[in-house]
Amino acid sequence: MTPPYLSLPPTDRLLSPRTGWTRAHWETLTDHLLDSVVPYASPGFAQYRLPGRASWSGVALDGLEGFARTFLAAAFRIAGARGRVRPALIERYATGLANGTDPSSGEAWPELTDCSQQMVEAASIAVGLHESRPWLWDRLSSEVRERVVAWLSGFVGKRTWDNNWMLFQTVSEEFVKSVGGPYDQHEIDRGLERIEEWYVGDGWYTDGGTRNFDYYGGWALHLYPLLWTRMSGDDERAKLYRARLTEFLTGYQHFFGSDGAPLHQGRSLCYRFASLAPIWMGALADATPLAPGQTRKLASSVARHFAERGVPDQRGLLSQGWYDTFLPTTQAYSGPASPYWASKGLLGLLLPPEHPVWTAREQMLPIDEGDLTVALPTAGLLLHGTRHDGIVRLVNHGSDHGAPPDDPHYAKLAYSTRTAPEAAEHAWARNVDNHLALLSPDGVPSARGAIHPLECSGRTASSYTETPQGDRVTTTSLVRGPWEIRIHQITSASHPSPPSTPASPPPAVEHTVPTSPTDTPTPPHTDANPQRSTDDDPQGSSEAAPTTTTLALSSRHTGETATQVLGVTVREGGYAVSDVTPPAAVTGPGWALARRTDGLTSAIVGLYGWHRASISRDVESNAFGPHSAVPCLHADTPGVHVSLVVLSGDTVHPSALRDAITVEVSPESIRIAFPDGDHHTHPLPNHPGLS
Repeated sequence: MTPPYLSLPPTDRLLSPRTGWTRAHWETLTDHLLDSVVPYASPGFAQYRLPGRASWSGVALDGLEGFARTFLAAAFRIAGARGRVRPALIERYATGLANGTDPSSGEAWPELTDCSQQMVEAASIAVGLHESRPWLWDRLSSEVRERVVAWLSGFVGKRTWDNNWMLFQTVSEEFVKSVGGPYDQHEIDRGLERIEEWYVGDGWYTDGGTRNFDYYGGWALHLYPLLWTRMSGDDERAKLYRARLTEFLTGYQHFFGSDGAPLHQGRSLCYRFASLAPIWMGALADATPLAPGQTRKLASSVARHFAERGVPDQRGLLSQGWYDTFLPTTQAYSGPASPYWASKGLLGLLLPPEHPVWTAREQMLPIDEGDLTVALPTAGLLLHGTRHDGIVRLVNHGSDHGAPPDDPHYAKLAYSTRTAPEAAEHAWARNVDNHLALLSPDGVPSARGAIHPLECSGRTASSYTETPQGDRVTTTSLVRGPWEIRIHQITSASHPSPPSTPASPPPAVEHTVPTSPTDTPTPPHTDANPQRSTDDDPQGSSEAAPTTTTLALSSRHTGETATQVLGVTVREGGYAVSDVTPPAAVTGPGWALARRTDGLTSAIVGLYGWHRASISRDVESNAFGPHSAVPCLHADTPGVHVSLVVLSGDTVHPSALRDAITVEVSPESIRIAFPDGDHHTHPLPNHPGLS
């Protein structure tokens, strides 16, 4: 059986020329998800204990999560149909509410306690009850309503984590307030006041005050305040939140490829199409820059993208992964039912069938009509997308998930809609892909650590990070179509510069790496048709290692070379491509390339300062497939390094690119010239240590 694993209605190419999907497809998808969890329900339907790895909260809480998160989808389905759904759906969740709040049922939900997982699930139940109120809440017996209120009001006086969790208390207590139960107005307001401190401008929130920019900004920090206004009727705050969401969506609409694939960045990625929550809320709250036909095209592209790749799976379930189960995509708090926060991506069902989002003809998005470059300076993110292959790439100079330890879904230099970082524990320890690593003598790579943004505008973004030893890596990215040119400057804080001393250009030296005595010539090859590969061995290429010219950077104080100053070598990886079979790979003079069977190609080209190229391979390390490959560059000396990173669905010719893009380096600046005459000059700051 091949995906999609559900029976969908016929496509409508007149109404939806790009996806074929209509509201009927969304209703079918939702019904399939809800029907498929029934075999895993407890006898009283208060818990849904789905198969998969348990969370750290335990199976009872995982069962509550199964109820609450699927209930959110059921509530949107019931409300969107104005109650005209199969009676069994309403009855099932009404029964679950009765038994989940009945201590004698044997299925009772745990009471809410400080910072407990119950708080997350209570918010989904509160939102679902509000949105489906005429068809469910109002029909519950008074006894059941009293028990539900008593359980939800367990929020009063409790402490939440100081992040998006504060909004769970806000919406839950607001619902209890709306039905006459006990609440604390200070606690409702506290969450709304706290997010004001997290709002950083341009429509962006950070989650908890760190540089934590990810999907939680959309599916939590924009979503819950506007859901709260639907409960409270607070028009003044609603106006503020609508304006912010509109501004957010101006950039966020570009986080998706033309095929509907979301950018694979940040935590809780197993929630998948929950990424659509702010898109749908924009239409629901009249707070979007998108035309109705664009909203549906984007949303339907995402849902169809996952359905065509086996989500939901053959059981009708959402697994703990991306396309398939892949536990490194999850967190320790993720249980078998956690992926059902994807229910937020079904929010559009609240829009009535006659709404323009459902009746307007699909319209193309910017990525469908041309290449795009979008700078998000507040978040330090730079997007570049290409129409011909529909790929969107995110260059990361601003999101680091707060304090160490860092995370492969935040610490990389770049992410995309067609690739994932090498996230398995064994691969993360090596930290190869989309990372500039200083390798210690025993081969341990430096971590990126906290990101300090410097600039993000136009086609460029830059930031610096520091190692625990005080070494600084400053990186500037310049994007152009599918290309990203990275300029790295590695300096040491352990050798400060003397007082104002006129700088003189350091001498240029050639670095030639001899071939191994066992190397033998190989048949001719072309970089467009890779046949050979090397596995993470910078001297393992069967070609003679290239000769490159670099600045011999030194300390003005001691005359030591950069290698002597830092005691490290340098490695940079491009995008990891993964597949069901090992990607084809090839290295050449100053470049490396890996290619999937579908043509998706990752290449890295050394433009300045690099000595060797290699391919790093791994298995069971990537959410996109069991076999992965990363093209890499290596250098014996830190200092200035310039590389070209390419991710494309088209044929890539690294040799031609290396010859066509010129780099001129002086002690003061770097000048990069493209074959069409376009050029970019980047100043080299005189950081302490190396110059």
